[in-house]
Amino acid sequence: MAKSFHGQLFSNKVAFVAGGTRGINLGIAKAFAENGANVVVIGRNAERAARAQQEISDIGGGQALGLSCDVRDYDAVAAALKTTAEKFGTIDMLVSGAAGNFFAPLVGLSPNGFKTVIDIDLIGTFNVFRASFDYLTKPGASLIAITAGQSEQAMPFQAHAAAAKAGVNMLTKTLAVEWGPAGVRANLIAPGGIEGTEGVKFLSSTPEELEAAVKRVPARRLGQINEIADMAVFLCSDASAYVSGQLIYVDGGTLTGDGSFGCLNPLPR
Repeated sequence: MAKSFHGQLFSNKVAFVAGGTRGINLGIAKAFAENGANVVVIGRNAERAARAQQEISDIGGGQALGLSCDVRDYDAVAAALKTTAEKFGTIDMLVSGAAGNFFAPLVGLSPNGFKTVIDIDLIGTFNVFRASFDYLTKPGASLIAITAGQSEQAMPFQAHAAAAKAGVNMLTKTLAVEWGPAGVRANLIAPGGIEGTEGVKFLSSTPEELEAAVKRVPARRLGQINEIADMAVFLCSDASAYVSGQLIYVDGGTLTGDGSFGCLNPLPR
């Protein structure tokens, strides 16, 4: 878990994490809590949201709340943000991380499959960001969207995710320009292969495939959830007060290669 850089960085601050009931986003939510924030997480599954609330509460930072909410439903997202502001006050940190993905060649990708990923990733991020504006701490709020390497570099069987995340990139950068005068910052984090996540399971179906993929990462290892959380903590801290509109890769150097979890010319281990 991410440790505080300077004690309780986020004491009395409020964090809202969409998709925060599992994986990387839950790790970010826990890091915010460890640094003293009150944290609200949303996800579609009510049972998972309740479990995440308990896990965050057990950290002993600020208070925690887990809500069942589909990011594709603008009114539901707006209601969750309103609940957050009514309970804790204006929102200082907001993460849009809900995502859907699967492998499919373009000729085998159904219109509904393509639309589903666009709806969750891109429309969902729009809904979370757009509905949040009235509840943000201004100046001072920091927004983060979770994107992916295929948003900038082509990856086979990922046309739907690539299109969605490319849209997320430009949406977030545009928001940084438009909302900057109000004192709101917005940045993107692109994780590489992160141990224990669904993304890594998609990439490699056998231990041998995973080992071969890891050898193509310049850092020669998978990332850890806490390493993504550390970046989120940095981007929401005063240490990054002049950082906005940036896409930051936390991927062990993966994007130096062909966009498929490796580099073109790896050196021996």
